[in-house]
Amino acid sequence: MSNTQYPRIGIRPVIDGRLGGVRESLEAVTMQMAKNVAALYTTHLRYPDGSPVQCVIGDTCIGGVKEAADCARQFENNGVGVSLSVTPCWCYGMETMDMHPYWPKAIWGFNGTERPGAVYLAATLAAHAQMGLPAFGIYGRDVQDLGDEAIPEDVTDKLLRFARAGMAVALMRGKSYLAIGTVSMGIAGSMVNSDFFQRYLGMRNEWVDTSEILRRIEKKIYDENEFEKALAWTRSNCKEGSDFNPVEKQFSRAEKDDHWETVVKMTLIFRDLMTGNAALKAKGFGEEAMGHNALLAGFQGQRQWTDFLPNGDFPEAILNSSFDWNGIRAPYMMATENDAMNGVSMLFGYLLTHTAQIFADVRTYWSPDAVQRVTGWQPDGTAAGGFIHLINSGSATLDGTGRLQQDGQPVMKPFWEIQEAEVKDCLAHTTWYPANNGYFRGGGYSSQFVTRGGMPVTMCRLNLVKGLGPVLQIAEGHTVDLPDHVHRTLDERTDRTWPTTWFVPRLTGQGAFRDVYTVMANWGANHGAISYGHVGHELITLAALLRIPVNMHNVEEQRIFRPAAWASFGTTAAEGADYRACDTYGPLYK
Repeated sequence: MSNTQYPRIGIRPVIDGRLGGVRESLEAVTMQMAKNVAALYTTHLRYPDGSPVQCVIGDTCIGGVKEAADCARQFENNGVGVSLSVTPCWCYGMETMDMHPYWPKAIWGFNGTERPGAVYLAATLAAHAQMGLPAFGIYGRDVQDLGDEAIPEDVTDKLLRFARAGMAVALMRGKSYLAIGTVSMGIAGSMVNSDFFQRYLGMRNEWVDTSEILRRIEKKIYDENEFEKALAWTRSNCKEGSDFNPVEKQFSRAEKDDHWETVVKMTLIFRDLMTGNAALKAKGFGEEAMGHNALLAGFQGQRQWTDFLPNGDFPEAILNSSFDWNGIRAPYMMATENDAMNGVSMLFGYLLTHTAQIFADVRTYWSPDAVQRVTGWQPDGTAAGGFIHLINSGSATLDGTGRLQQDGQPVMKPFWEIQEAEVKDCLAHTTWYPANNGYFRGGGYSSQFVTRGGMPVTMCRLNLVKGLGPVLQIAEGHTVDLPDHVHRTLDERTDRTWPTTWFVPRLTGQGAFRDVYTVMANWGANHGAISYGHVGHELITLAALLRIPVNMHNVEEQRIFRPAAWASFGTTAAEGADYRACDTYGPLYK
């Protein structure tokens, strides 16, 4: 996406419309309130390309329905996708409220005593609830003096949290999910449900058969100069590991070299299928040059492709990473095995954090007793209650090595903060093994690394349930380090050619988070998307905007922020209220 296509945040300065002394006394302070929020957003929020988020402030304060309509037209003409109303005073609620059906919306009612901004907030939130247009309510805990331009910390947190989730909603609208191939090994998540994408995310669905990859390889429908550059970079930076396949099943050196060329070409082709490539038009392929406007894609791979051609681990891993032969750049979102539901889970995390996402199997729960029996080591520290082995064939982002750093600690971070030395470290700690030919008869290469321990991470997964619809589950926790001999013993019981993340969810002692085993037992599918940081509260806010209930999470109650109308569905059992609200309002895009 180019910057000109990014949605903007619209800020509506709402005012008491009574002229003759009241409105005039509030014009400057109301407009300044809007400007201060715009400055907050442009300072702290970014688009996926790293540029500051752009805001559009209403041309005038909004004191009545005429000015509300004028502002709506202004926002429509300026690409607004998220709406925030701000006011320090009482205003005429239903005359001034935002009525757009798709824009995520919130109201900041200033907590002051000179003018009743809180009264407007309450009245207008009631109007939003009555009209079926849920909005977030933002109200500072402490009273401020009228004209105080400081934005309190608690208000800042809610303003930013709303805007991040709102921008994620707006960025998805009108984009595509591209399925390269169809169903992988009977995985339900790869049975792409276009109704879900259209009604809940506002996204289109695009499909191409995997034969299109072969066509582009054979007819050289890729940038041949870039291919040579990419192949040279791969040979220099992607170290090949030992071949652990039985000798009789190993490919020859010439075949392995050919596989390297094929997987590099696949990487170029997957990217071009998603976003297009102007270089193809110069070669006479104008249609192919346009791409499929895809914000997210998935590759079927197994088995029809991988039974006779190199697997997709290399292209998936490189695209999901924040760097390649062209340098440091934003990661692409590419789902292994065309698991669209896990792909969307990755997309949620990416749009909220702008960091690369780890795609993994939620493969094995290792209890302390089982670990001691197999390795002789008794887990301790964070791992004392056991841990979950996150591992899949080598398609996880290389950012997941944990070799990016901040203040000496392992992190995953937006591409614009990554240094060249960190990229080299990620590559140096990744080995590309010839693919396990029991799984991948056509060969290829799988990445192998071990995620460094000590990183706060959040795993999430979106599932579709017949009769209910989509539900989201969230588990905040930490990556952990294991002693080398313990890691090797446990890892090699699965596959030593794949990347591993050892994960311990944060426990609450009750429900699905009673212990680590119960988290594993309640996980709704075989895959999970892992994002850096404890961002479960951000995911809950986004899910509410999309009307997707959260069926499992370990986020503290005080961190949860949903539209004000959710309280009308019950306040003593928030999870049940979330289900009832999402069911009542239905998908965002009807």
